[in-house]
Amino acid sequence: MTDKLPPNLLALFAPRPALRYLPPPDHDPEDRRTNKISGIAQYLDAFKSYDDNYVPTESWLQKKDRLMLERKEAGEKLLTEGYKDYRPGEDREIRGDAFKTLFVSRLSYDTESKDLEREFGRFGPIERIRIVTNTHAAEDAPAKKKNRGYAFVVYEREKDMKELLPYSRLQRDRWYPYP
Repeated sequence: MTDKLPPNLLALFAPRPALRYLPPPDHDPEDRRTNKISGIAQYLDAFKSYDDNYVPTESWLQKKDRLMLERKEAGEKLLTEGYKDYRPGEDREIRGDAFKTLFVSRLSYDTESKDLEREFGRFGPIERIRIVTNTHAAEDAPAKKKNRGYAFVVYEREKDMKELLPYSRLQRDRWYPYP
């Protein structure tokens, strides 16, 4: 079969010349000596001295449990001590009638009161709009950290707010944008 191939392809099947022998650069393989492999008995004293100074490290599960416990304790402390002096009746931000107030949640963090007024103002006159913000956020915190994502819309008439409720169930995706 190869006799029918042209000479340029036959050259591909030609044997190559033998490789030239070079002696090993360091020692002959027969004269080569490697380190003897031994057990760990010679290191046992080092392990004993290591045990004396050993301080166990915290695993990721232990860290997770510790952080969860710290958060729980901080929450309990906030409940017992943080809100001890809170009196809702004296809060300046709480105004208006509860029957005229509409709670709007799942707002975008960059929502402003004029956006809410444009959306909800077509159902009736609005007395007040309050977007709840985080009072404990740092002054230089981004707006996403300051805005809590919900608001209260107080209408002037209770009738306007009650007419809005069935409509809000039909048009839920318009006011509660979520993926």
